[in-house]
Amino acid sequence: MASAGGTESERPHPKPFLIGVSGGTASGKSTVCEKIMELLGQNEVERRQRKVLILSQDSFYKVLTAEQQAKALKGQYNFDHPDAFDNDLMHSTLKSIVEGKTVEVPTYDFVTHSRLAETTVVYPADVVLFEGILVFYSQDIRDMFHLRLFVDTDSDVRLSRRVLRDMKRGRDLEQILTQYTTFVKPAFEEFCLPTKKYADVIIPRGVDNMVAINLIVQHIQDILNGDICKWQRGAVNGHGRSSKRPFPEQPEGGAVLGAGKRSHLESSSRPH
Repeated sequence: MASAGGTESERPHPKPFLIGVSGGTASGKSTVCEKIMELLGQNEVERRQRKVLILSQDSFYKVLTAEQQAKALKGQYNFDHPDAFDNDLMHSTLKSIVEGKTVEVPTYDFVTHSRLAETTVVYPADVVLFEGILVFYSQDIRDMFHLRLFVDTDSDVRLSRRVLRDMKRGRDLEQILTQYTTFVKPAFEEFCLPTKKYADVIIPRGVDNMVAINLIVQHIQDILNGDICKWQRGAVNGHGRSSKRPFPEQPEGGAVLGAGKRSHLESSSRPH
């Protein structure tokens, strides 16, 4: 969607640090992002003044035809396939965000499976968290991220969460389970899980893993405080990513994430 007009969009703003957050359906991606916002105290800040913001890939589902929408209402449309997303719109919107522009993001209704007429205005921020099941699938989009996180949650836990979530959206149990076995699980194994290898940081058990969450929060806090200079917003490689993505030093005994390496962070807290 086009950048929002007016003086707000014309006002120069530093290019943001873009963080991609991927993982299977109901793995806890949005919960992890919300916890990060909470720990940074950004969820209490007025929208225009926020230094950190969250965007969801779900906002970029394609507008369905009448036939596709009829299938969707019966649970017979595959929303977990890469083709279900408007990737061109997603890429152009992220590009505008990375350029520090104010943009308008689509609003999606999960009950009617349709894109609403109203949009959400997203103002420039220092750090942007972009979460979704397939945010690492397209290389053009994947290469835009300065840091990539993968939320790794047990499949049984994800299924139980999905059932509860979809039932709250008015769907019956049989339809939910049929959709899961027909579309969701196969799509996860074919399209989402293979992108785990692109992650810089893997977070087992999602928001329950506060060791990993706190490290990421510290990293973002360092960015907001201007303590991290090495990634140099302008000094990026040909794909738009920083050639080095520093990560804060961890406490003694913790795993250290070197530049360009991923860290599988484990917590000593009780397993999920």
